Amino acid sequence: MPTLRSATASASSAATPSPTAASTPRSVKRRLTPGRAAESPAASRHTSPHRSPHAGAGTACTPKLLSASPKSSRKRLYGDLVAAGKPLPKWNPQDPAQMRAVKEALHVATVPSRELVCRDDEQRRVFDFCKACVEQEKAGSLYICGCPGTGKTLSVNKVKESLVRWADEMGIETPDSLAINCTNLSNTSEIFSKILGQFQNRKKGSSKVSPLQQLQGMFSNKETAPKRMMLVIVDEMDYLITRDRAMLHDLFMLTTCPYSTCILIGIANAIDLTDRFLPKLESLNCKPLVVTFRAYSKDQISDIIKHRLKVLEYDVFEPLALEFCARKVAAATGDMRKALGVCRSAVEVLEARLQVSDEELGTVTFDHMDIALSKAFKSPVVDSILCLPQHQQMVLCALANTYQHCKKKATTLGELNKSYIKICRSTQVPAVGMLEFSNMCVVLSDQGFMKLGQSKEDKLRRVTLQIDISDIGFAFKKPFLSKMPGEDKMLARLIVTNNYSPVCTTAR
Repeated sequence: MPTLRSATASASSAATPSPTAASTPRSVKRRLTPGRAAESPAASRHTSPHRSPHAGAGTACTPKLLSASPKSSRKRLYGDLVAAGKPLPKWNPQDPAQMRAVKEALHVATVPSRELVCRDDEQRRVFDFCKACVEQEKAGSLYICGCPGTGKTLSVNKVKESLVRWADEMGIETPDSLAINCTNLSNTSEIFSKILGQFQNRKKGSSKVSPLQQLQGMFSNKETAPKRMMLVIVDEMDYLITRDRAMLHDLFMLTTCPYSTCILIGIANAIDLTDRFLPKLESLNCKPLVVTFRAYSKDQISDIIKHRLKVLEYDVFEPLALEFCARKVAAATGDMRKALGVCRSAVEVLEARLQVSDEELGTVTFDHMDIALSKAFKSPVVDSILCLPQHQQMVLCALANTYQHCKKKATTLGELNKSYIKICRSTQVPAVGMLEFSNMCVVLSDQGFMKLGQSKEDKLRRVTLQIDISDIGFAFKKPFLSKMPGEDKMLARLIVTNNYSPVCTTAR
């Protein structure tokens, strides 16, 4: 089982040597500084200005994408301890400085100063695309999609930094860059105003001419077209998808203009955008290159957390607690931001226990992580279920039990009453009569837990569960037993003793 002490072996980044020669066209050679001329033959130029130049990129070596910052004394100490196989010193949670350092390392807003792990392939593809555009002085478009918290924006920012370093090493004019977050736009058309404002030596058009028309005119004339390439990063592109689809098409079409110098990178959470809009973009001859960021696996989540904690010189989490967090988040969403939030919450749970207990606690344990995960993934429906009276909770368990064992999408009030009576007998709780049982079902229906159909006879009324069946099981798991009175605990143990089954088991 991986531990924090072996973290240096788990997160590695593929480093490539700095290029000494690159395929560059004549216009790029003219911008080379003296004494830094290219030695390799010139690469063939991409014939179509509106297609992605990714496929036509040269064979030149690329620089290391993410250079590591100089090691501090704390990092050197950590590496020496790991290399020698010695255990790391325990941290003191009661030390405010150490506690603050741990929380800062696990904060979502903290950007790793060293290499970004677990996204090497995606970063390489994005970097190669941008490098080919700059080398060939050709516009292009790239679409990055993936679920939230998969490192899309962070990876693009790291690639932008690498592109600047590569241009400096090659003596190529560094491309300008513009980052736009669509959620900050007051109007969708404002995105063209921001792009227009970044280009130098542009001719100011009449107030009657829109920014989009000015951009189209600029990129259609060789004399007015900018000489320097522009990297435009459009984040949260989902906003344009829902608000103005035509604006999205116009944005990608800017890369099809004859003298366009835009390198457009769109970032969105909508994975199906390519299915919905690629046919339209392809018909407009501006189909972008697509790079998909998949959800993090449990191993990747564990590696990233360990990588963030490398700056510390002590163990913070028990290996089992860290693995539990990684497995749970990977199975649920694969969102790295959620995993970091859970880890911070577990640290806060430890901190709260230290304030009310004299017990000496050195690391975040499995129990601390279990409480943090319960808070993070608990549905609001769970709280509502726990606030219900005992017999109404038993009715929900009976309904969930019917769904689980009978594989039915719906049942009748009579069948539900039979299942309810069985549960009452197994828990030695007196069952209520049919009239009161029917009234309880009406109350549960009014609260949105179930749906009751219409029938002349109550026993034949159709009953359908309106909430997730897993919420019923989660509401009665062990973390909640301490909140329940004695008879409710007996009911909950029907679930707990059945290997945490999502529904309770009736007596046989």
